[in-house]
Amino acid sequence: MLTKRDFYINGAWVAPAAPRDCAVIDPSTEDTCAIISLGDQADTDAAVAAAKAALPGWAATPPAMRRAYVAGILAQYEARAEEMAHAISLEMGAPIDMSRDDQAPCLPWHLQNFLTAFDQIEWVRPLGPHAPNDRIALEPIGVVGLITPWNWPMNQVTLKVIPALLAGCTCVLKPSEESPLSSLLFAEFCHDAGVPAGVFNLLNGDGPGVGSQLSAHPDVEMISFTGSTRAGRAISVTAAQTLKRVTLELGGKGANLIFADADERAVERGVRHMMNNSGQSCNAPSRMLVERSAYDRAVEIAAAVASSIKVASAHEPGAHIGPVVNKRQWEQIQGYIQKGIDEGARLVAGGLGLPEGVNKGFYVRPTVFADVVPGMTIEKEEIFGPVLAIIPFDTEAEAVAIANNTPYGLTNYVQSQDGARRNRLARVLKSGMVEMNGKSRGAGAPFGGVKASGRAREGGHWGIEEFLEVKAISGWDSTAEIAAE
Repeated sequence: MLTKRDFYINGAWVAPAAPRDCAVIDPSTEDTCAIISLGDQADTDAAVAAAKAALPGWAATPPAMRRAYVAGILAQYEARAEEMAHAISLEMGAPIDMSRDDQAPCLPWHLQNFLTAFDQIEWVRPLGPHAPNDRIALEPIGVVGLITPWNWPMNQVTLKVIPALLAGCTCVLKPSEESPLSSLLFAEFCHDAGVPAGVFNLLNGDGPGVGSQLSAHPDVEMISFTGSTRAGRAISVTAAQTLKRVTLELGGKGANLIFADADERAVERGVRHMMNNSGQSCNAPSRMLVERSAYDRAVEIAAAVASSIKVASAHEPGAHIGPVVNKRQWEQIQGYIQKGIDEGARLVAGGLGLPEGVNKGFYVRPTVFADVVPGMTIEKEEIFGPVLAIIPFDTEAEAVAIANNTPYGLTNYVQSQDGARRNRLARVLKSGMVEMNGKSRGAGAPFGGVKASGRAREGGHWGIEEFLEVKAISGWDSTAEIAAE
């Protein structure tokens, strides 16, 4: 068992101000795999003070130097990628092959995209030819608090820490107490890359403790949070007292619109996407809307695909799904499956209880409900588990109405060979992202939603701009600018 009680503050590993142990549970076995500490107000104050003291020097660091430090973090990852994959697999249950191929590589993918975007930023630029002595300057917002979730731990840490550092901000990271091991390893990457003391700080804690303390802290200028919509609302209320900037990436209830002319693998692709990461993704296509003429066949395919998906330990190699993160999550998902049954949806795959042959671990059977009616609990609420709801529709307009009738608006999906239809739907679906015919977003595309999914935009130049203030300057001396060159 690992012991990881220390926090990373001001360039050093330090003991918590007061002992408060927290067990990290391996969801594959239900055993304790590590002991960490949860911080209190004294720890939060120390981390924020370190970030505040380091801010003037880091903000004044030439962009090329900040870039070099971030490139150093990438080099540390490349030397220790296997450690990162194992940490993620152990702490939150991603199967080891998936952790190697998808979870851990989020770090180099996003980091490299940020460096590409960073190289294109003009930190002081002319307003326009109509105002030759006006300039627009981009400046770091200040000390930022970064609160990340357990489901894609390194994805979210990278999407927050790296753009904050590139922007010239100093930061305090509070990873999820459910998946802290990967973030503690990331802190080692920052330290070994030589990131100056106080620029990056890590403090373990829970939402009501360190999360709330960062949100309320007068010396924190911005909170970037990824997690539940409920927690996002609470953070917004707390942060409002100090007029912080708050960026939120929250839940989702994505609709996957499958038309009769969709390609033959559209249904299978949708089911496998839904079940990936054991359904624990905010952008999961959890509602499959199928044109009625193709509906019966789609249900048949979906049931067969879900039934073929193996569920096994995160420590085993292979293309299976692992457990969900903890007992609370498992019980919540079981409750949703029971709700689906009770409200009259037709269970065509999976169902209640542990998979066959399993008696320990937080494993959920890949579950598919057909004949789901809009308004049913499993159609409305984010389940965050491997549970798919299939709904028939008759017309394009009906499909759009069902898809948009949700408080969420993160990602929607369209499957059709009709290009004009795809283009129409992409513009009328109310979401921050629309993916069509299985095509993933390109490098540097922003990730984020609308409505109750939050309105953050993470990734590429949009992700860096989240951490920048825009300053308008008039009376700029262009001759001094030329002389400086």
